[in-house]
Amino acid sequence: MLPLHKTGALQLLQGGREFFPALVKALDAAQTWIQLETYIFDFHGAGAEVAEALVRAAGRGVTVQVLVDGIGTSPLPPQWREKFAEAKVDWCVYSPLGSGLNGLRLLLPERWRRLHRKLCVVDQSTVFCGGINVLDDFYDPNYGELQAPRVDFAVAATGPLAAQAADAMALLWWRVQAGYSARQRHMNAAWEEFKEAGYGGRTGTKSLVAASGAGVAGPKAALILRDNLRNRSSIERAYRRAIGKAHREIIIANAYFLPGGKLRRALIGAARRGVRVTLLLQGRYEYFMQYHAARPVYGALLDAGVEIHEYEAGFLHAKVAVVDGHWATVGSSNLDPLSLLLAREANVVVEDKAFAEGLTGILREAMVSQGRRMDPAAHSHRPLGQRLRGWVAYALVRLALLVARQRY
Repeated sequence: MLPLHKTGALQLLQGGREFFPALVKALDAAQTWIQLETYIFDFHGAGAEVAEALVRAAGRGVTVQVLVDGIGTSPLPPQWREKFAEAKVDWCVYSPLGSGLNGLRLLLPERWRRLHRKLCVVDQSTVFCGGINVLDDFYDPNYGELQAPRVDFAVAATGPLAAQAADAMALLWWRVQAGYSARQRHMNAAWEEFKEAGYGGRTGTKSLVAASGAGVAGPKAALILRDNLRNRSSIERAYRRAIGKAHREIIIANAYFLPGGKLRRALIGAARRGVRVTLLLQGRYEYFMQYHAARPVYGALLDAGVEIHEYEAGFLHAKVAVVDGHWATVGSSNLDPLSLLLAREANVVVEDKAFAEGLTGILREAMVSQGRRMDPAAHSHRPLGQRLRGWVAYALVRLALLVARQRY
């Protein structure tokens, strides 16, 4: 069973219009330590506002650590490199590829492991977790200005979740700085000593105890972290457990949807036992593999009675779910092989009726007003060219998974 603990405050944040103001406010209130991890850190619009808040915090003596992914985030612009250096913002890149021929290292399976989680912890007491990158809702690095904002979510929480996230982020930062690899486990003893010393003097025993959230009284929640060591299938197991217990309704909104066999069978089994299963998925073409590889798996789901709605008004970037109106998850993990088998991900699971109902209302409105329900008959009779592209993309994904599993 996934252990759920009482949190302090827990807030659902819809899109950048709610997320970025809340994040900047928390950064401006930071007193000792800011930890931020993101796949994409872009400096347009809201991204620049976050960057300025980090500079302000570092300027008043707060330790600021930013860890970004080496593929998702472009090289730091010169003007921001100077600003961060002057303010002493610590900027670190997870698994950088380098330039020129070094970029070919992405062909190596060990380079497929990416930092995809989006976390920010302020003073070990407030955590932001979700699918929202440091990227303005109306801007995309590949497409420029967008006509409609992304659909995405995050949660802000206090109490034990923040303390847990702070510890996990400090460990990853420490390992990246030290050039950690899975073969260097003798470093774990040194990490425990570092943690006992208050993370290198960043916090004392009193603040650690306060951050643990003793005596908090809020919704029950858990932070689930996926990695490639002891937590390889933690997020998928949480989904399958909730789906297996569903009695009435399952709603999933996911940007890149290509679940493995166990998860597909769980959804099909739920639909066949009378649970209403509804999927809100990305309808706009963005990437060849993600878009086309998912199409071959839709048939079995539709045949079982699963409803599939495609969101076409803008880019759907959400990774959320609600089960039976009381269980919900919000996070960074897509239901595809990259997220479930290779990337570092972070999701929050919440057991709370009010939270779940609020998220359900938003998702239903998106389906009704901006979604298009997929017709099973039309899907089964789609043009030959579409079917061929789907099977080619699906075969390439399966081949990549075979290579990755042999390597790991």
